Amino acid sequence: MTTLDATDARLLLELSRNPRATGVDLAHRLGLSRNTVQARLSRWEGSGVLAGFDRLVDPRALGYPLAAFVATRLDQHRLDEVVDALADIPEVVEVYGMTGLTDLSVKVVATDADDLYRLAGQILKIPGVERTNMALVMRELVVARTAPLLERTARQ
Repeated sequence: MTTLDATDARLLLELSRNPRATGVDLAHRLGLSRNTVQARLSRWEGSGVLAGFDRLVDPRALGYPLAAFVATRLDQHRLDEVVDALADIPEVVEVYGMTGLTDLSVKVVATDADDLYRLAGQILKIPGVERTNMALVMRELVVARTAPLLERTARQ
């Protein structure tokens, strides 16, 4: 992963404010050369700094109004195959490896309570999954964000 400097942070902040801005627009607004902007954008795309567009689509707009976190305990020797099986479930939108009593935190989305129940059963059937505990998301209070971190880095 690439470490970002203040210029990177300023450029990313401007891009987040104006996602359709061209390289020329960004260069003009920030007082940078077009080549500098293009080189940094290319580097970020290649290194994974910029996430895919699909992360910006709200699952509720696709008919999945429910979200839940599934705390999952598993046989540690089967971690890779469990993660691969989870990645094959379209309603699994995020998976995090954890420390402590929970091995994985799995965020799922569902159309309704019955669909959520089906997903819980599907996760439990994965070979290597030993136990799950589900918590329904009632409301998203702070959305995933990086702008405050970018602002801090841009000031440095």
